[in-house]
Amino acid sequence: MKMKLFLLSQGENTNYDTYDSCVVCAEDETDAKTIHPTGGVYVEGGNYPTWARHISAIECVEIGTANELQKRGVICSSYNAG
Repeated sequence: MKMKLFLLSQGENTNYDTYDSCVVCAEDETDAKTIHPTGGVYVEGGNYPTWARHISAIECVEIGTANELQKRGVICSSYNAG
């Protein structure tokens, strides 16, 4: 399966020391939303002081197709340090 690039963003948790968005490589939108901006695994209902607490608050937009060398995971992320 060809991997795709997705822009993830969230507006649920907008305090300082939080991520507002990231670009990830994943198989599909469902897979993309399971990638935390730190590179870890996002699990619905987890304690995420730096990211959205609810998966429904994560916006996901397909922005392109990955090349054959790109691996699943975070490509870049936007962190708002306080």
